[in-house]
Amino acid sequence: MTKSSLHHIALPRSAQRRQGCGRLRRLGLALLTPLALSLSLSFSLIALQATAQTTNYIHTPIAAVGEVSLVLGRAYLERDNGRERIEAGSRVHVGDRVFTEAGGHVHVRFVDDALVSVRPSSTLDVVLYDYDATKPENSAVKFELSEGVARAISGDAAKSARQRFRMNTPIAAIGVRGTDFVVSANSRSTRALVNEGAIIMAPYSSECSSDALGPCAVDAVELSQNTLQVLELGSGNPAPRLISASTRRALGGVEDASNNESNSAEAQGASTESPDAVGTNEVYLESVATTKVNIEVVAAESGSGQAPDEQPSTPVVPDPVVPDPVVPEIPVVLADFTPASALTAESTRADQLVWGRWSSNGSPSLLSLSLSDAREGRDVTIASPSGFILYRNEPNGARVESGLGVVKFDLSAAEAFYDSANGIVAMRVAGGNLELDFVDRAFATELNLDHAATGAIDFTANGAIADGGYLLLREDAKTVSGAVATDGSAAGYFFEEQLEAGRIQGITLWGAQ
Repeated sequence: MTKSSLHHIALPRSAQRRQGCGRLRRLGLALLTPLALSLSLSFSLIALQATAQTTNYIHTPIAAVGEVSLVLGRAYLERDNGRERIEAGSRVHVGDRVFTEAGGHVHVRFVDDALVSVRPSSTLDVVLYDYDATKPENSAVKFELSEGVARAISGDAAKSARQRFRMNTPIAAIGVRGTDFVVSANSRSTRALVNEGAIIMAPYSSECSSDALGPCAVDAVELSQNTLQVLELGSGNPAPRLISASTRRALGGVEDASNNESNSAEAQGASTESPDAVGTNEVYLESVATTKVNIEVVAAESGSGQAPDEQPSTPVVPDPVVPDPVVPEIPVVLADFTPASALTAESTRADQLVWGRWSSNGSPSLLSLSLSDAREGRDVTIASPSGFILYRNEPNGARVESGLGVVKFDLSAAEAFYDSANGIVAMRVAGGNLELDFVDRAFATELNLDHAATGAIDFTANGAIADGGYLLLREDAKTVSGAVATDGSAAGYFFEEQLEAGRIQGITLWGAQ
């Protein structure tokens, strides 16, 4: 053996073990390094991919449901992250609040071509706007007008899914039937009128929740176009009531808002129901904005009214666009014998015939009093299945004066309702006639009724006059029950008739000619 061999053989076992371990470590590192690098790169790629996916998810914008097509004056969009000034082209999302200052006016065009006009000093929330373009009948829309005036022209969603549209106010729920309507709301009252279609208004109750969609059925009243009426609900009233628009009551701008925008569409020779016409209407409104709004806008944009984030500048007032003169038409006021406001005990104290009611039966009444007020100094004559009771002043008992002959009467006041599967709605009473023949003990009457759901209806009846001056008719589909004043100066009757899709009913009061 050589010396070197002997030296090798003579190495201590501990040194040999260390040497062997070193070789193994070097071999292990050589084998593990590619694997470690591979795993490290894999984990890095996975982490980067996850980060990218998370980043993309977080920053993906929520799709807008509408876009501002017209803005006048100061108006803002309020969201969770703050408030921003509204400009033409501003995107509107679910959860946004449209807020207008005095002189502010905003039009929002929605994805289904609906249009909502938010008038000055108003607040409107877009609570829900789920439009399904492939199946519009599955859409759902909800607005909340907490204060001010707004006009809504239905788009494809509301037209296709009427049972899933709702306009809430602080005290009322409003559903639609393919509609163009205007609403004025505050914490105490809600008023609405209809330019096209029909709406259904009801107060909140256990059967009518603000969280629900669609129209409510309990204590609901329907209002249709071309009725010259306004639907009104006060905070203390159990149900909405219909009042005449021709009385020009303080409507919180509802009537003016409707007329201004409707007239502008008419001046363009187009219907607001079509999308193109609505666009034309927007342009027209922009060009003929009232002087008051322009002045308020200029004042707000200059001097003390300037926004903090804007630099002072000399306001530039565009040259006014003068439209072709519009010759105002004399409004046609349709006759309606429905009382404009509810009768009171004081206003009927001298009346010989007064209606009372013991049950609302789902329909409000302006012509009847409470039973305690109606029967003061009077006696019961007839009662109807709907809860109406006619009371009469009988100073000499239930005897009608002799020798009255044939007496013709003029209609003094009336109320009529149409009861169908869609609820109870008030009808317009355009006129009528009544003739009592005390010789032959017979009567004949006619009432002219009208509603968008029924069209014009002429209610006619011929019946008998019983002892005591009672008017009676009982047929399978038609009923009349009433009475004449003992001196023949007045008369009143309840009427009812079954139609194919519902029934009409109501009460009347007449005065002798």
